[in-house]
Amino acid sequence: MDAAVWTAIGLLAATSLGTLSCVGTRIDGLGSRIDALGARIDAFGARIDTRLDSLESRIDAHLDRHAAR
Repeated sequence: MDAAVWTAIGLLAATSLGTLSCVGTRIDGLGSRIDALGARIDAFGARIDTRLDSLESRIDAHLDRHAAR
């Protein structure tokens, strides 16, 4: 009886640690995917800033052209 209990405890501990290890690996993988997505969002923000700066200079040139008259 004593051996059966210790065997059950050992199996439960091994299963729990294996599951915890697997979940930890998946969480690490998800973290790297989130980091990559953050980099893409940052790059997109830089593209928007560039376009807004270009649009601002075009509007300024247009207003200067009409204000000169």
